Amino acid sequence: MALGLTQVQKEILNALITLYRKKGLPVKGEEISELINRNPGTVRNQMQALRALGLVEGAPGPKGGYRPTAKAFELLSITEPSKAVKVPVIVNGKLMENLSAEELTFPSLPHPEVCEARVRVVGDIKSIPPDAEIVIGPTPVNEMMVFGKVMGRDDTENVVIISVQKIYAIPKDTVGMHMSSPIITVNANDDIVSASKVLLDHQIHRAPVKKGDEFIGIFSLRNAVQAFIEGKRDAKVKEFIDPTVIKVEKDTKLSEALRLMKDYNVRLIIVTDKGKPVGVITDYQILTRLAPEQVSYKSS
Repeated sequence: MALGLTQVQKEILNALITLYRKKGLPVKGEEISELINRNPGTVRNQMQALRALGLVEGAPGPKGGYRPTAKAFELLSITEPSKAVKVPVIVNGKLMENLSAEELTFPSLPHPEVCEARVRVVGDIKSIPPDAEIVIGPTPVNEMMVFGKVMGRDDTENVVIISVQKIYAIPKDTVGMHMSSPIITVNANDDIVSASKVLLDHQIHRAPVKKGDEFIGIFSLRNAVQAFIEGKRDAKVKEFIDPTVIKVEKDTKLSEALRLMKDYNVRLIIVTDKGKPVGVITDYQILTRLAPEQVSYKSS
């Protein structure tokens, strides 16, 4: 590393950047010493050297502390917070809110029998246990995802070493390329039996509900079963719907549509062309395009 930083200085600088990005405020020496489990006096002494190198600046006052300089971010090849795009890190199925992947390298490419990757992470990597299942991504621009298992950590460099099990690039396809058209709908004032027959006749699990020219919700086989269980087979559809309706333009990426489905807890989205409804797309249609080898059944 440039400037000949010692191992302790690298640890302190990485910890300072981690805490500063998390807080957005100056960081006290005690916070750094607690994070890296070192004596506060050691941190204070090293801070003087880092300030002399132009990597750290002090912030006076009761809420003061230390801030990393632009030179520090550049030295460690870490994007400054104002320019950073968070790259998700998922450990054992849990999204690590305070971690973001910064750099991904494959040092073992000349040796294909060893599929290993080094992931430099912004955040406290001590929260990543050995042998954990880990997913990195999707990355910006190319939307790549790396699936693997943690083999080790380099706490000095804030690097996680993983054994790569799979690398997947999310297709750039749009919802317009995979939507179903024309739109099969049910009427808000239809009875449950009639609406259920529409779903069965078209072999679909859900359909938008229309009231006049407006979509007011989604009716699914699950809604129908609920009505039948409650003995309300003659009730109107509008009494048994999921009211959230999400619309996207046909040039929306599949990955963005899937994100919206997750955020709004829906499984069907209405596709529009300049605001005019032209089709629908479901989570099953998206997942069979994004990861067909992982989808072997139809969603309910």
